[in-house]
Amino acid sequence: MRLTAEETARAAAFFTEGIARRVSRPVRLMEVCGTHTVAIFRSGIRQLLPASVELVSGPGCPVCVTPNEYLDTAIAYSRRPDTIITTFGDMLKVPGSESTLMAEKARGADIRIVYSPLESLPVARDNPGKKVIFLAVGFETTAPTAAATVLQAEQQGLDNFLVLSAHKLVPPALQAILAAPDGKVDGFLLPGHAAAISGLEPYRFVAESYQVPAVVTGFEALDILQAIYILIEQLAGGKAELANQYRRVVKPEGNPSARKILEQVYQPAAANWRGFGGIDGSGLALRPEYRHFDAQTRLPLDNVVTREPAGCRCGEVLRGLIVPDACPHFGRSCTPEQPVGACMVSVEGACAAWYKYGQGRWTYA
Repeated sequence: MRLTAEETARAAAFFTEGIARRVSRPVRLMEVCGTHTVAIFRSGIRQLLPASVELVSGPGCPVCVTPNEYLDTAIAYSRRPDTIITTFGDMLKVPGSESTLMAEKARGADIRIVYSPLESLPVARDNPGKKVIFLAVGFETTAPTAAATVLQAEQQGLDNFLVLSAHKLVPPALQAILAAPDGKVDGFLLPGHAAAISGLEPYRFVAESYQVPAVVTGFEALDILQAIYILIEQLAGGKAELANQYRRVVKPEGNPSARKILEQVYQPAAANWRGFGGIDGSGLALRPEYRHFDAQTRLPLDNVVTREPAGCRCGEVLRGLIVPDACPHFGRSCTPEQPVGACMVSVEGACAAWYKYGQGRWTYA
């Protein structure tokens, strides 16, 4: 049911006034998802909140949390004459240690943008003499489609289709934030898209083990305001519960069909995150029966050298420790046109959102 403009204004006033009445101390709330970060800026939510309510971005941008070693590996594969890379477009400008996929494409590498991993299968079928490597980057939201692509490749006998997996799971990263001595988050706005696949259970530990309230949240401005209201209400009442604001989409059990196909093809594994390092059980690796679709198993690479850009503080942004314009590169040597770090590349990146929507931008104009 769509609200009228008047109804929307009344609801927004109810939530913002309720937040202002109930907040009694400074609180830090983390919006985990990059889509939430963009929605918060676009709708001016920060300007509606009391100064005592601080919103910080979290590790919910899949491109941003993908470490340089993955980019350097993908670039190394793109330089092979017998290889075609298929990838989502937002990976092209992410800087590796010495190059980008866009630069390699300009030098002649066969790198093709796809909008679904399934689009990689016709490429593999039409190029039987080459290996087609899909760059599988994403969270629970996109991983089931990659799993379905592996199953279809198996069914179609496409032995030349491979996956370079960097799929990650959101809950272990939240646990890393909560367990860290320098992490200070009073409440979480949880990603509605990822929870629509996984359901609520994987996030229950946030409230039960760490006594931090958390709300699965939609992406409209009123969704986010209501979720903040729920968090402030819990904090004011001394409660820590897992709530589901996005009930119209997220069911407690998630999407059983998507989870089934995901569990059939993938299994949890340790994974490296930008800013976090290795987190046990936070990645998805192909199960042994599908390992022949794994690029690094079939085409091992030797001596891929990787390093992080000097002075880049993207990792601290992803952990909610600093805001983007605390980085010395922000708006100076690092812009969307010439990014130094991954957080300035993706449309869901916190640095890109701060730059686009004005936070700190005027300082460097």
